[in-house]
Amino acid sequence: MDVSAMALSLSHMKLSQQGNVTMLKMAMDTAKGQTEDISQIVAQSMKSLDETTKAMEQSVFPYLGKNIDVYL
Repeated sequence: MDVSAMALSLSHMKLSQQGNVTMLKMAMDTAKGQTEDISQIVAQSMKSLDETTKAMEQSVFPYLGKNIDVYL
């Protein structure tokens, strides 16, 4: 194989590798964004669940937590 053909082949491989790396970086950025979105959704769901749980407890036991007995 002559030098020019080898150089051309190596150049083509390098370009292909750079393209692959760029695509992987784009995929990683997309996955990172989706992960952040999912974590925000989960956090909001947990907050909503806590609020719903407290509201249900208050509806079942409305008298609890209203008075404190203190004896000295």
